[in-house]
Amino acid sequence: MFATSRPPVDRVAHPDAHTQVERSELTDTERRLLSDLFAIVEEHAHESAASIDRDRVEEAFVYACVHHADQRRQSGEDFIVHPVGVAKICAGMRLDTETLCAALLHDTVEDTSASLEEVQEAFGDEIAGLVDGVTKLTGLTFQSRDEAQAENYRKMMVAMATDIRVILIKLADRLHNMRTIGAMTKQKQIEKARETLDIYAPIAHRLGIHAIKWELEDLAFQTLHPRKYAEIKGLVAQQRAERERYVNQAAGYLSKELDELGIRAEISGRAKHFYSIYAKMTKKGREFNEIYDLTAMRVIVESVKDCYGAVGVIHSLWKPLPGRFKDFVAMPKFNMYQSLHTTVIGPEGRPLEIQIRTREMHDLAEFGIAAHWMYKETNGRDGSGPTHPPDSDNKLKWLRSLLDWQQEEADPREFMETLKVDLFEDEVFVFTPKGEVKSLAAGATPLDFAYEIHTDVGHRCVGAKVNGKIVPLSYQLRSGDIVEVAARAEDRRLLAAGRRHPRDGLPQGRRLLHRAGRGQDLGQGRRQQDHAAPQAG
Repeated sequence: MFATSRPPVDRVAHPDAHTQVERSELTDTERRLLSDLFAIVEEHAHESAASIDRDRVEEAFVYACVHHADQRRQSGEDFIVHPVGVAKICAGMRLDTETLCAALLHDTVEDTSASLEEVQEAFGDEIAGLVDGVTKLTGLTFQSRDEAQAENYRKMMVAMATDIRVILIKLADRLHNMRTIGAMTKQKQIEKARETLDIYAPIAHRLGIHAIKWELEDLAFQTLHPRKYAEIKGLVAQQRAERERYVNQAAGYLSKELDELGIRAEISGRAKHFYSIYAKMTKKGREFNEIYDLTAMRVIVESVKDCYGAVGVIHSLWKPLPGRFKDFVAMPKFNMYQSLHTTVIGPEGRPLEIQIRTREMHDLAEFGIAAHWMYKETNGRDGSGPTHPPDSDNKLKWLRSLLDWQQEEADPREFMETLKVDLFEDEVFVFTPKGEVKSLAAGATPLDFAYEIHTDVGHRCVGAKVNGKIVPLSYQLRSGDIVEVAARAEDRRLLAAGRRHPRDGLPQGRRLLHRAGRGQDLGQGRRQQDHAAPQAG
């Protein structure tokens, strides 16, 4: 089956498989909502690392029903529909019991008489901590609305760096609000849609949660540019049958060749979502008919070895386009994304984009850091299932660095600008002289590279070589560069003696890694100040 559309993350394949809930105090509507939630839990039970404690989830649901009783959303529906909608999205991401409970309770402290202490007493420290992380700041006085919003983001980021589940609930909250945005005033719709494109969709991208990112972008795009959205949607629909025929034809050829080599593969079509088409048309100045990769073909295999084997088969079937092969398996993206990408001249002489990955890579591509809850740390009794969770601790340095540089920004508005710059940065891959790969923001300089190695190295960096040649510290690095940095002689003596240099702790230095654009000015200032010749490190 070669599907060319992507269902929402919380879509249930078998919507009639509802779990019956016997709670005499619940209304018919509430029973239906809880059954819908448990239907999604049941649908993904075999994919989750830990089973869901349904009694505890039901307890949180009843607590939310009681405290949100008689409250209505702007659409007129019962308020409980919203926290259940958020919990359903979290269940679709295969998250744990505590996250589902916190999703159901996330508005109780802010919008009802319930206090955080009461939630803590009823559900424990872990769930209360998640609820507190999601809750907006209240009871504080700010000079402006922008400053209040910036402080909310700051709190969200700190909580996010402490427990990643906070931002997963927040993303689910925003996604459900965007799905029901039609009930808001037009001005409010525009504000929420812009905020979604500026903050929440990029955060989802940073965390690798593409199952959330694509829907957030399309919903915001539909709100901000309804006519353009309808136009692109109509054009895509007109060509859908032809694209499906073409992908099915190519998949048939490829499947036969892979079978002959013993490579088991699941092949499907992957449609581009509407906002990505719009972005390509506007940024690259292309017309709709000039975008040839509206549908890509995805090949899911059983092992990394099979990934490279499948690429060999593909390139033997069809000629690859020069410069279009990308290996994100050997060099994963900052958000843990791994896949092989190639574009070939496929059947009928038409370009065809193909992605090759394992099932685990695919789960990471769809759910990013949220996929941590989909993998067991050890084999089950039957020996089935993945044996290791994704290496999220090592691959989310960006997340932990938020906790560092957010403390240095005294001005909330400056924090917001820094956050936006960091969220939208692309990346380049460079190498140390020993062959280690370092991922840096696009536009990064050797000074950023020095700080990526270690803060002390960044503080003391006075010179650099790229590919064996001396370059200024303002030099813009490109993927594949081999970078060496040098410290001043007295700094090397201090390092050897274990002493700290007076320049230690300069806040603007640590922020270079996140705002590469400032690296040039600071790098030039250092060279003028130090008057020291670079030495190869």
